[in-house]
Amino acid sequence: MAATQSQSSSSAPDATAVLHHHLGAFAKGLDEILVDYSDSSVLVTPDNTYRGTGEIRGFFKSFMDSATKEFWDAFALGAQKVEGDVAYITWWSKPAVTLATDTLVVRDGKIAVQTFTSYTA
Repeated sequence: MAATQSQSSSSAPDATAVLHHHLGAFAKGLDEILVDYSDSSVLVTPDNTYRGTGEIRGFFKSFMDSATKEFWDAFALGAQKVEGDVAYITWWSKPAVTLATDTLVVRDGKIAVQTFTSYTA
């Protein structure tokens, strides 16, 4: 599904590019994922708030270490939307993750704020 973007905002292409890079970075590893973040980035989850690339690295290291081949084989994207500097996606990897959402707020080509939550039935 292609990301949609608002044509009225000059920052939408930046958010679109960062979203596309972020999605592709998982196949390349942890260091590539972190390219999208800065020391002032914040990642908010239901369980914790991670600040800066050091804490965010820890979150993604744990995520990547726990993601099995079966997880990646079942991974699918749903909605992908971009409005201005905000990108939103839904995804799943059944049966491990029934539904997950990520929202990215992009500033100066980096993810300034990200929210993430997942649901498993």
